[in-house]
Amino acid sequence: MFEWPVRVYYEDTDTGGVVYYANYLKYLERARTEWLRDLGFGQDALMRDSGILFAVRRVEIDYLLPARLDDELVVELEIGSASKASLTFVQRIVRAPDTVLSRATVKVACLDSDRFRPTAIPANIREKLKHAHE
Repeated sequence: MFEWPVRVYYEDTDTGGVVYYANYLKYLERARTEWLRDLGFGQDALMRDSGILFAVRRVEIDYLLPARLDDELVVELEIGSASKASLTFVQRIVRAPDTVLSRATVKVACLDSDRFRPTAIPANIREKLKHAHE
């Protein structure tokens, strides 16, 4: 499991003093980006060197408890499934030590960066994903 820390800033909150619901999606995205970077694949390099990008195709999210200003959160990420041209992530946002605030399933498609059409995930990336999935 990959984990990425996030702190809640004032700009993340709504008038009720809790994290605005759309910001949870930003936290999930940051964790996926940092997970890719941790595997050795920066998003800019994927576009430049492999001609691909990953785009969210579907999100299913449950908001269980609110996060508040200055909370220290951890965004967890695991690969739920992988196909030739897509990945499905299972993600959670947790407030230490183990309070689950949100659960999400996020499907991303691998796209050709020039045509924005689905394309196969390159073999070198699939290989690293295979080991990350184990």
